Amino acid sequence: MIDALVTDAKDNAPAKVQSVLFVCNQNAVRSPMAEALADRHCKRRVFVESVGLIAGNLDPFSVAAMQEEGIDISQHQPKPIGTVDTNLFDLVIALTPESRDHIEKTRADGNFELEYWPTPDPSDAEGNRNQVIDSYRLVRDRLEVRIADRFDFNAK
Repeated sequence: MIDALVTDAKDNAPAKVQSVLFVCNQNAVRSPMAEALADRHCKRRVFVESVGLIAGNLDPFSVAAMQEEGIDISQHQPKPIGTVDTNLFDLVIALTPESRDHIEKTRADGNFELEYWPTPDPSDAEGNRNQVIDSYRLVRDRLEVRIADRFDFNAK
């Protein structure tokens, strides 16, 4: 597998990442979006997966927001964190405070990099359909910018 160069948020030094795990609460909104966006940016140079603390139901607004960008996540099956070996990932990105706390407690070995990207839950949005979908678009777009900034495949 080809190593990706990424910038270590701690000291801005390049760090090789071969696998990344996105974690949120239910693997139904934020982490599937992040997984799909990272997959698109990484172009299979990095293994990308997502999980939740529990498995929820895939949110149809997430599917719609991603479809607008030409990404189909409709077949995503939400899965709980217990279904993957977190030790296999050298970068874990927690999208919620609960997921960050869980990873910190369960991966105390320190043999991985943990980043916390606070990401609001768009399913909390209220209003008409257009207002609600706008909150999903905002989360999608913020994740895309963050992923593009974090993973630099043009670096040598």
